[in-house]
Amino acid sequence: MTLMLKLGLAATLIALPQLGLAQEAAATAEATEAAVPAAVPTDVVFILNSLLFLFGGVLVFFMAAGFAMLEAGLVRSKNVTMQLTKNVALFSLAAIFYWLIGYNLMYPLGTWSVEGILSGVWGPGVLEAVGITAEEADDISYAATGSDFIFQLMFCAATASIVSGALAERIKLWPFLVFTVILTGVIYPLQASWKWGGGFLDEMGFLDFAGSTVVHSVGGWAALAGALILGPRIGKYGKDGRVNPIPGSNLALATLGMFILWLGWFGFNGGSQLAMGSVGDVADVSRIFSNTNAAAAGGSIVALILTQILYKKPDLTMVLNGALAGLVSITAEPLTPSLGMATLIGAVGGVIVVFAVPMLDKLKIDDVVGAIPVHLLAGIWGTLAVPLTNSDASFGTQIISIVIVGAFVLVVSTVVWLIIKATMGLRVDEETEINGLDMAEMGMEAYPEFSKG
Repeated sequence: MTLMLKLGLAATLIALPQLGLAQEAAATAEATEAAVPAAVPTDVVFILNSLLFLFGGVLVFFMAAGFAMLEAGLVRSKNVTMQLTKNVALFSLAAIFYWLIGYNLMYPLGTWSVEGILSGVWGPGVLEAVGITAEEADDISYAATGSDFIFQLMFCAATASIVSGALAERIKLWPFLVFTVILTGVIYPLQASWKWGGGFLDEMGFLDFAGSTVVHSVGGWAALAGALILGPRIGKYGKDGRVNPIPGSNLALATLGMFILWLGWFGFNGGSQLAMGSVGDVADVSRIFSNTNAAAAGGSIVALILTQILYKKPDLTMVLNGALAGLVSITAEPLTPSLGMATLIGAVGGVIVVFAVPMLDKLKIDDVVGAIPVHLLAGIWGTLAVPLTNSDASFGTQIISIVIVGAFVLVVSTVVWLIIKATMGLRVDEETEINGLDMAEMGMEAYPEFSKG
């Protein structure tokens, strides 16, 4: 072997370990780089968040159909057209007056005329311009203004839908719609600003993830005020204290309505994560979906079992409202519970419905669809349950916030109902109520061949 060949072989033997070390270092660097997630570009976060709001908003919009079908099924056939008309009109009015007044009243963006209480931003909501760039977005780190507006509008409209069902079969159309304007334009957005707009309840530490109090109890308080002022339907309560059941016209339709609401609730709660720009956010949204579903299941099964025990036969209307009460119960905190705890929280909602419906009848408060037990009482329970799984919440703050919102909505709603009653009248006359509101108020019937029931 020549000298040059020996020297070359020696150099190769020396270089091989160094080459191996270099390759190992490169592989380690690649692994480290892969382990550290790359920052998601801001415009991608903007896009994903906006898509979450739009997708969630569409699901919550479909809840309008759920409320309409549920109410149409639980009222008598002679009043179905009226309920359907109310649901279409209330949604449309909510869309207009939340835009004109409510959106900026609810989200002052730190600009208060009365700090933490009353927005300093007035006038209609304004969307971003057509074809904006990232630099021109209102908030590139959040979402498109239009996506936020449409998502929040759906919550506002849902609040009015709660009132519609409770006061069915005896309230006039136009007085109800006047109340809807005030509820969706002023009452709902004002109290919502105290929590979701960064107001004084939010500063106190009140937690209400998707609105057990901010949405559902508000609709329940407004419905309670209206039911007390309107009084019960003719024939609902006998002079001897006996309660006369008034069956709905179509339980198949009511069941369809419940399932549509169950579906829409995934958007209601899931969209309230308000973010989809990271792995953690998407995982949390999926967790919220799962807990929302579990709570509905818990509420329906408990209502099924309890009615079997108490009445010897299951009651479908209780089962439907049990599922809805479970959904309302989990709405205040759908993220932190385990699946088991979410089921239990929803199950308590089912218990509340089964016992609260006859309790209201003893008090002679006539709630046609069970909106007060489902949305008000289960909403209170869900808000109180937040500290059970979320250590950031306190029972004291939750209770104080429930009382503040409840007192505000009940007092203001009562005043508004009384003013409408004194100026326009609220209740149809006795003959109209007996014959049905469809022909007297609407001039048409939903079931013209089978209307008298």
